[in-house]
Amino acid sequence: MLLLRSILFYIFTFFTLGIAAVLGAFFFIVHNHIVDFSMLEHNNPGRPSILLDDEGSEWARFQLDRREPIRFDQMPEHLINTFIAAEDWDFFNHSGISWKGIIRSILVNAYYARKVQGASTITQQLVKLLFFDSQKTFKRKIKEQLYALLIERQFTKKQILQTYLNNVYFGCGIYGVEAASQRFWSKHAHELSIDEAAVLAGIIRSPGRYCPLLYPLSCEKRRNIVLRKMLRLGFISQEEYEKAEEKLLVIEKGTHQACAPHLRESIRIFLEELVGKATLYGGGLRIQTTVNQKMQMIAQQAFHDECSRLRQERGKNVDGALIAIDCKTGAIKALVGGFDFATSKFNRALQARRQIGSVFKVVVYAAALQEGMTFADTEIDEPFELVQGNQIWHPNNVDKRFNGQVTLAYALSHSNNIVAIKTLLRVGVHKVIALAKKCRIGAVFHPYPSLALGCVDATLQEAVGMFNVFANNGMYVEPHSIAWVKDQWGTKIFKISLAKEQVLSSQIAGKVASVLRLGVNRVRKIFGKKWIQSEAIGKTGTANNFRTNWFVGSTPTLTTAVYIGYDDNHSMGKNIYPLHTVFPIWLRLNKAVEISQQTFTYDPALHEVVINERTGMHARRGDPGAITILI
Repeated sequence: MLLLRSILFYIFTFFTLGIAAVLGAFFFIVHNHIVDFSMLEHNNPGRPSILLDDEGSEWARFQLDRREPIRFDQMPEHLINTFIAAEDWDFFNHSGISWKGIIRSILVNAYYARKVQGASTITQQLVKLLFFDSQKTFKRKIKEQLYALLIERQFTKKQILQTYLNNVYFGCGIYGVEAASQRFWSKHAHELSIDEAAVLAGIIRSPGRYCPLLYPLSCEKRRNIVLRKMLRLGFISQEEYEKAEEKLLVIEKGTHQACAPHLRESIRIFLEELVGKATLYGGGLRIQTTVNQKMQMIAQQAFHDECSRLRQERGKNVDGALIAIDCKTGAIKALVGGFDFATSKFNRALQARRQIGSVFKVVVYAAALQEGMTFADTEIDEPFELVQGNQIWHPNNVDKRFNGQVTLAYALSHSNNIVAIKTLLRVGVHKVIALAKKCRIGAVFHPYPSLALGCVDATLQEAVGMFNVFANNGMYVEPHSIAWVKDQWGTKIFKISLAKEQVLSSQIAGKVASVLRLGVNRVRKIFGKKWIQSEAIGKTGTANNFRTNWFVGSTPTLTTAVYIGYDDNHSMGKNIYPLHTVFPIWLRLNKAVEISQQTFTYDPALHEVVINERTGMHARRGDPGAITILI
C-alpha cells in the first residue's frame, strides 16, 4: 500500500510539473517572450581578479570560468557517448524533458522509498548551469523545464551538447571537458581514451565526491559504472569494456606547485564577504598582497620536504603550518597552511589553535622585567610542589634535572620550567595574562601556575605576532596579507587598517631579545656552515606529552613561526623535540632568503654586560659560564 501511494505521489508531482511547463512554454511562445539564450553561444566570463605579490607580479587569480571551449566536431564520438550514457541516454530523442526518464525515476525512487535517481536531462542540467543557483524550489523546477523546452526550440542538439560539455563542472575549479583533460592528463579532449572519457562523465554527478584529484578510489568506481552503462547501450563492445575497466586510474597531479594555496583560499573567503562573488570572480579587481613568491615557494618546499620525512618516521597524518612576516610591517611574506591543500583546505596557520608550550615564556620574563626584575637576578632551580585545590603539583624540567642557583637569563635561554613557574608567581599571573592579551594572544586564559609552561592555546598567526614584538623593539604590528584592493577602474575599495601598538618599551624588548639570542647561538654551533649569516633570536616550544613542536625565530628582517603535530592533537611519541622537527624548516627558509650579515638595532640606552649565567655576577668574556646580555 505504501509503495502504491509513493508511485501515485510521484506520478502526480511530475505530471503536474510537466503540464505546467508545457502550458508555460505555450504562453511564452504565443506572446513572443522568448528568453535570450545568446550566452549559449557567447558566454563571457567577465574579467578575472588578479592577486599581486610584493613586487607587483601576478601569483594567482580568481575567476569562476576555467573553460577552454572546443567545437562539437573536435570531440571524439566515445567522449560524447560517455556523457550520454551517464546522464541522458535519450538525449537525441526528447524535446528537453524526458518523460521516459521521469517515469523510470518514479518507479526506482518509489521502490527504494527515497530519491536514488533523478530525471533531469542534459538540457535541463545546462539550464541549471547557466541560469539558476543550487536552490531547489517548485517555482525554479517549473522555470527549469520551461527553459529546457525553449532551448530545444532555438538550438540544435549539437549546439546544446557542445555548450554543456564546455561548461560542466568537474570539481577543483575546473570547467569544461578540454580544461579537465588538460588538468588530469595533460592532453586535449580529442585525445582521451574511452576509460578517461568515462572518468569525466562520472565526475559530474557529484564533483565533490568523485574529483580524481581528491578521491581517486571513488572516482574509479564511478568510472566503471559509466563503462557498464556504455556497454548496455551498445556504445562500446565487450572487449573495449573489459580493456577500459582493467586500466588503473592514473591522474597527473602536476609537477607545478601552486603558490600559497591556503593563503589564497583565506583571501578568497575574505573578499567574497567584502565585495561578493560576482565582483570577485568577474569584476577585474586588483588585489595587492604582501606575499613574496620566492620566499613562499622556498617555504612550501622546505615544509613539504621536512614534513614528508616526519611522516615516514611518525605516521602519515603529521601536519603543521608556517608563517613568515616582515618584522617592521607585519606583512605576511610566506604562509603554509598544511602539508597538502588538495586533501585538506583547513588553514592550520590561521585556524588551528594549539598549546603554545615554552614559546610563551618570553611573555613571562617580559612581564618580570616590567616589574623591575633583571636577567641577572637569580632563582633556585629545585624540586618543589604547588597545592591547587585538592591536588598537589610537582612540576619538573624536561631533562628531569635541577641546576640549583641560576640567573633568569640562564632559565629563559635553557627553557627551564621551574624558574619560569617561580617567576610567574613572583610577577603575578594576571599581569602576565594582561601582557599576553596586549600581544594579541586571543586565548581563554586560566590563571594557573602552569601558564608559565605555555598551557594556553594560540594560532600560529598569534604566536608570530607576539614573538615579533621582541624583534621590533616592543612594537606589535598585526600580521596581514592584503595591502589594498582596487576595482577595475583603479579606485581603491579597501585599504588595510593595521593594529599597531607599543606593548613593551624598546629597552625591555631589547633585553629579552639579547637573551633569546643566547639559545640560538648554541644551536648555531651545532649546525655550523648551514647556519644563516645574520643575527637571530628564537624560542622553541613543546606542548605537553609531545603533542606539538614549535619554533619561532627572528632575523632583523623576518619573523617566522612553525609548528608540527597531529590534527587530532595526540602525542607524536616520546622525546620528539623542535630541533629535530620544526627547526630545520625555519633554518632552510632563512638560510635561503637571508643573504647578508645583519644585526638587530637596539635601544641606544642599552649596553652589553658580561655576567656569570649562574650567579649573575660580573664576569670576563671567555670565562666558564660567562654570557653577554643587554641591560
